Amino acid sequence: MSSEEKNKVVSLFEFQLFGVCSWLGEKLGIKATSIRIYFIYLSFFTFGSPIIVYLISSFVLEHKNYFKPNVHPKKHSVWDL
Repeated sequence: MSSEEKNKVVSLFEFQLFGVCSWLGEKLGIKATSIRIYFIYLSFFTFGSPIIVYLISSFVLEHKNYFKPNVHPKKHSVWDL
């Protein structure tokens, strides 16, 4: 396998397949590959239940703009009546 093909495969898994592990790695400061390996081991030991958590987190990550509260409401000025 050439390095170009390897880069395409890595790109597919890191960015196009939900990106949950890479997002979590960025937030925690851990390599995404380490998180993926732990996820695979955990899936084997718990008979696949983390897959459900992964799918739920991918849904939330994909639609995170709908789940964020409105932190900066419109500020009213003195001149608005």
